[in-house]
Amino acid sequence: MAELIDRFGRKVTYLRISITDRCDLRCQYCMAEEMTFLPRAQILTLEEIHTLARVFVDLGVRKIRVTGGEPLVRRGAVELVENLGGLPLDELVMTTNGTRLRDHAARLAAAGVRRINISLDSLKPERFRRLTRVGVLQPVLAGIDAAVKAGFERIKLNTVVMKGFNHDEVVDLARFAVDKGLDISFIEEMPLGEIGGHDRLESFYSSDRVREDLDRVFDLRAVSHRTGGPSRYWQVAGTCTRIGFISPHSHNFCADCNRVRLTVEGRLLLCLGNEHSVDLKRVLRRWPGDEDRLRKTIVEAMAIKPERHHFDLREQPVILRHMSVTGG
Repeated sequence: MAELIDRFGRKVTYLRISITDRCDLRCQYCMAEEMTFLPRAQILTLEEIHTLARVFVDLGVRKIRVTGGEPLVRRGAVELVENLGGLPLDELVMTTNGTRLRDHAARLAAAGVRRINISLDSLKPERFRRLTRVGVLQPVLAGIDAAVKAGFERIKLNTVVMKGFNHDEVVDLARFAVDKGLDISFIEEMPLGEIGGHDRLESFYSSDRVREDLDRVFDLRAVSHRTGGPSRYWQVAGTCTRIGFISPHSHNFCADCNRVRLTVEGRLLLCLGNEHSVDLKRVLRRWPGDEDRLRKTIVEAMAIKPERHHFDLREQPVILRHMSVTGG
């Protein structure tokens, strides 16, 4: 059986699928305030997504993350997750902003979602609204509680840290995670798309500075735990909470990359920080039912997976797609 191995010898076993570019928030680091979303005809159907996921599993993918935009705003999202749960995966996971989790957490857990990541950038209602432009904090907190009750194997909060916006909350957010028995990852902002509202260089707050802030309060112990993603983890001594750092600028994490992304419009994106991609939607729709051609296209795409990204906050974004299209 063919395997997905790039020209640098890295084996791809992890697929992240964006099932919608739409979202009920407008987070400042993710998208512009006024967004034009893709028309339905340009995005993959749920059936096409399932077909692609099944083919990737045949090619050795063992972990799938469902993401967006906000995946739970798409009609049929939970049914799709239930269908994906029937594939022979080691892990089925999801990233969500939590706004709709209160209604869906139990069903997602029953479908086989083992771990869930929930975006949370502030614990202050007014600041949360400013960061998300339209968001209300309370439904997200209720969604976190619902996720805890649903019994996921692990729940992780994701916080994008921006100086002048929320960098002064990292200790409070970590303490919130400890109190709830959750993990948390602090993420350096990535320069994807024109977002307006702030200068990414001026708002950059490195993982090293976050770590210094946390070290003043917590006893952090290095651990070897890996989830298959780019986070590097530390354990808060005396607790079950792991604190991760995703550092695309200060500590490049590309050397052992095992990931590819399927965008909402059916592009197989070989790197988050580059535009190397292959149009799988075209293959699906031009040659329906020809899974041998689809497998061959995916295997051959590994040859254009680049060695690393080259993010530079001093330059204008060279990646014009927003994170909501790419998938978080």
